Amino acid sequence: MDFAILDLSARLLHVAGVIIWVGHNWVNVVQMPRFRRVLPSDPPQTARDVFIRASKREHGIFRHASLIVLATGLYMLWRRGDFVDALTLSGPSATIGLGVWTGTLMVLNLWLILWPHQKKVLGFRPASTDERLRCARITFLSSRTNTVLSVATLMLMVGGAHGFSLL
Repeated sequence: MDFAILDLSARLLHVAGVIIWVGHNWVNVVQMPRFRRVLPSDPPQTARDVFIRASKREHGIFRHASLIVLATGLYMLWRRGDFVDALTLSGPSATIGLGVWTGTLMVLNLWLILWPHQKKVLGFRPASTDERLRCARITFLSSRTNTVLSVATLMLMVGGAHGFSLL
């Protein structure tokens, strides 16, 4: 069976997912360079409905892009026979493997820390004002963590894929 089209598709999905995921992190830094404790007042119901729909779509695309990046990256490592060496940080695959583990930390941070708190901040889940303010700080720090990790992850992934070795 010829896997060329599958390999090309995985590579394109991987790159597109990285652009969406990391791009969203960096746009967030540009739009809100520092933490603001104040929550906006509740908008009228029609504006709130539009905001909720747009936010669900934006955050859904962003979150699922992270899973696509992880899945396609692992697939490509498996296809070229580097899966085990990368995950165990062995030999020449150690560099890309470190990028995989850093990216995995980013995915876990996004899905297990940022997203549960972000749902309260955005009003997808009921929360008191105090809880929303606390969650806003957590999402701010979690997002900044992923933004910083994205630089290291990209350097490790690109370097590892193009022959740079930590050994």
